[in-house]
Amino acid sequence: MRNVLRFVRAMGVLGLCSLWAISEAVAAQPPPVEAYGKLPSLEQVSLSPSGNRLAMIAVVGEERRLLVTPLSGKAEIAAKVGAAKVRSVDWAGDDHLLVEISKTTNLGFDFDVSKAELSLLIVFGVPSGKSFILFEKQKYMAKMLEGDFGSAKIGEHWYGFFGGVTYVMSRDNEFFLDNTYPDLYKVDLDSGDIKLAAHGSESTQGWLVGADGQVLARASYEQDHKTWRVATGPSGGKLLATGEYPFGGVEIAAGHTRDTVLVSRPTEKGEIDEEIPLAGGPPVEVPDDEIIARHYHDRLTGLWIGYSTFDDQPAYKMFDTLADKRVAGARKAFPGETVRLDSWSEDFNRMIVFTSGPSDSGTYWLVDIPSGGADPIGYEYRSIAPEQVGPMKMIEWKARDGLIIHGVLSLPPGREAKNLPIVVLPHGGPEARDYPVFDWWAQAFASRGYAVLQPNFRGSSDYGVAFRDAGFGQWGRKMQTDLSDGLADLARQGVVDPKRACIMGASYGGYAALAGVTVQQGIYRCAVSVAGVSDPLGMIEYSKEKAGNVNAGTRYWEKFMGPYSGLAQVSPIKLASSADAPILLVHGKDDTIVPFGQSDAMNRALIAASKPVEFVVLPHEDHYLSREETRIQMLNAAVAFVEKYNPPDAAR
Repeated sequence: MRNVLRFVRAMGVLGLCSLWAISEAVAAQPPPVEAYGKLPSLEQVSLSPSGNRLAMIAVVGEERRLLVTPLSGKAEIAAKVGAAKVRSVDWAGDDHLLVEISKTTNLGFDFDVSKAELSLLIVFGVPSGKSFILFEKQKYMAKMLEGDFGSAKIGEHWYGFFGGVTYVMSRDNEFFLDNTYPDLYKVDLDSGDIKLAAHGSESTQGWLVGADGQVLARASYEQDHKTWRVATGPSGGKLLATGEYPFGGVEIAAGHTRDTVLVSRPTEKGEIDEEIPLAGGPPVEVPDDEIIARHYHDRLTGLWIGYSTFDDQPAYKMFDTLADKRVAGARKAFPGETVRLDSWSEDFNRMIVFTSGPSDSGTYWLVDIPSGGADPIGYEYRSIAPEQVGPMKMIEWKARDGLIIHGVLSLPPGREAKNLPIVVLPHGGPEARDYPVFDWWAQAFASRGYAVLQPNFRGSSDYGVAFRDAGFGQWGRKMQTDLSDGLADLARQGVVDPKRACIMGASYGGYAALAGVTVQQGIYRCAVSVAGVSDPLGMIEYSKEKAGNVNAGTRYWEKFMGPYSGLAQVSPIKLASSADAPILLVHGKDDTIVPFGQSDAMNRALIAASKPVEFVVLPHEDHYLSREETRIQMLNAAVAFVEKYNPPDAAR
């Protein structure tokens, strides 16, 4: 194990002593804003099933690379990835690495929308060093990944099972796109050769593939009828379960045993996990009253081996007693930190865990149970020292209607929590939530002297279905006042100065920022909207353009936003003339989630109303701020804007 750590240090990923041996005088100064906006120095760290190899995306010098190295010996892969948007790094056995990247693509006339964020899969042979792009050799296949349905070792050979869009050949021997739903293909992970494993259809959502490569079950969802189904086999077969839900279908995976399928199905009371015998019979509900955040499956057999639960700090449960004990031991080794289990060896003797929290800007650790040790592999933001991380904690307050709201409060490092300027930073989604972990947006502002409040307003996830449903119809209404109620509570405690508040957010959070100075009045000194929704009705129409007039996504947005008749009352673009504070708009030209036109139209409306507005256009950037150059551009613009209209105290 020491060999790999020496290798990573030599490549410039680590540097524990030299990096954090910073003098008090230097540590007292905040890092430059660019330090927060840069892409992580280390990410996507993955341990092979044997526990003998590590893969990661790491910044080496000034270059991002894919590194693959054994825990003893020389590096086997050190490929440049540059600005590629790497979405995942995972193993198929010990000798094949699957790297998913995405790119914004112009689709052409065959599609209802002009652009989409499409995924590609690169398969690396380790230690052969050979690689190929999924479906690259097949002229009749679109060169994109449409779902990863696992891998299997059949005999002595490894195969992956992936969704792919198949072209149709015309009478003129030309390939054309007849539909956009995927079929399932069995892919040789050495040669790239493929074989059709199952035909898809417009309603197909996914397949369950067994450890022997057989397609055991499939899930489907009928948009028009709001009906989901789980049936055996690649097509046809026995119906195992069915139900109705307006906002989408079910997810399927392997159960505890080879003869069951795990079905995660949504209900009006929340998501329920059930194991259903593949031979048929009544389902068995998983006996746990907690909300499962993530299911863990064995990477060789595919069987369900454990899960984590939602909470401010994640909790883990492994079904095997020894594995559960080892995971619990790894968690206890980092008191006061948020600990995320990322990957593990088959025997759980070695694990990759990620920690974050007070005095920790994000650290990857290699936990070795036999030696009883945990070694840092590297740091997500290596130029931000422990003493430069602002303290963070969960807080709660009572909304004006009595509902208890939780949120994350981050404070400037080394500052007394008294009468501080504040940035309210609502999350996107809106069905998501924030945790007490290092957040590069929040910490950038904390480093400049601001308190930062990240409210988990009604409608947020992980607090139960009733809390989620309390957000239905509350865009610009109670979801909005939950934010200002949190600000008022901090002011009541003397932590912040309510006269020195700005609001900033992205996606739904961008909507909330705009609503904070249009729907609401007299609360914020400025607003920053990054890829934000300015026209809720326009977003519903965009959803229909992408997926048709009748689809689960449109039903979801209509339920969350409320009746059409009331949207004008909470639409920032309709209320542009009421804006009572300067607004900064930031939007990527390649955004396929919230279209660029949402900010472009808001900018024109504010100019027409003679309201102070700045508009930063991010070329070639998507919804997720995936490119380093434009991440830094956004953050520099946002910090400068807030400092201009809501200057912090001079003292740090």
